[in-house]
Amino acid sequence: MTETTPTHEATSGHSAFLTALSHGDADSVKRFAEGLLPQLGAVEVLRSRTGLVMLPFRDTVKGTDFHLGEVLVAEAEVRLTDHDATGYGMVTGRDLEWAMAMALIDAAAAAGLTPTVLDAFVTGLEAANADRDRARLRAVEATRVDMETF
Repeated sequence: MTETTPTHEATSGHSAFLTALSHGDADSVKRFAEGLLPQLGAVEVLRSRTGLVMLPFRDTVKGTDFHLGEVLVAEAEVRLTDHDATGYGMVTGRDLEWAMAMALIDAAAAAGLTPTVLDAFVTGLEAANADRDRARLRAVEATRVDMETF
């Protein structure tokens, strides 16, 4: 049976898909990837390493881009040999398991495995990420000082 509903990745883009996974709860992403393993078949690890990458940033006053500095990241790339699909994952820090879990989920999406389950998981991550970001912004807003009142 073929699903005709567009996947989350198709409607929001690959970047948004990977962002949801890299900003989500690491343990949830790992558990979800673990559950996918029986469906993936043979997995070839193409890359699994930590390293430093330059962090690009934009000066909002001048509108120019510059590199803020180097950031430690863990990255992984896998290929599902039974499905001829690849997946990629990168997270800040040293958590190679999280990067590998992202890569497995990305590869499963590329292979078209369980699109409804993947979409539900990623949509849930996005909602949780948005809730966490709103709570953080409320906490920051509470510390705002209105300089006009001084």
